[in-house]
Amino acid sequence: MKEKNGVRYSKEQKEAIVKRMMPPHNESVATISKEEGITEPTLYKWRKAAREAGVATPGNGQTSDKWTSQDKFLIVMETFAMNETELAEYCRKKGLYREQIEAWRVACLQANGQVFDQSQELNGALKEEKKRAKQLEKDLQKKEKALAEAAALLLLRKKAQAIWGDDEDE
Repeated sequence: MKEKNGVRYSKEQKEAIVKRMMPPHNESVATISKEEGITEPTLYKWRKAAREAGVATPGNGQTSDKWTSQDKFLIVMETFAMNETELAEYCRKKGLYREQIEAWRVACLQANGQVFDQSQELNGALKEEKKRAKQLEKDLQKKEKALAEAAALLLLRKKAQAIWGDDEDE
């Protein structure tokens, strides 16, 4: 792959540099850019490509409590099928604690449950609103009918007065 200024970087070089951006090193893009002489946009592009490939890439000196939900989710996915020994090794490499990953896993699972619960709540509220709208519509129809009857009675009264005369005049 050709980069700026015609310099080519091997896949291994890119992976090594991206790895420096990741835990436990968490080196900032600016620092790596100065040391390696690679432009910051290029480093950001490499990190983005790694993220799109499914690698958790929090980077830029961020501690794990400031990682994005996407990065935490990717770590949960990476570690989901690991046994205790593999997980312990992974945590040592990444500078994480098993408890953090477990908390992130629980949060991911609960997020889906919360969406379902919210959906159920909204469906219930929607049913109630539809029921209320239907009742208001019925009330409105009754009132319109009563108003039409009152208007008809007034009209008949006026016609009766016109035909038979006004009782009040006598």
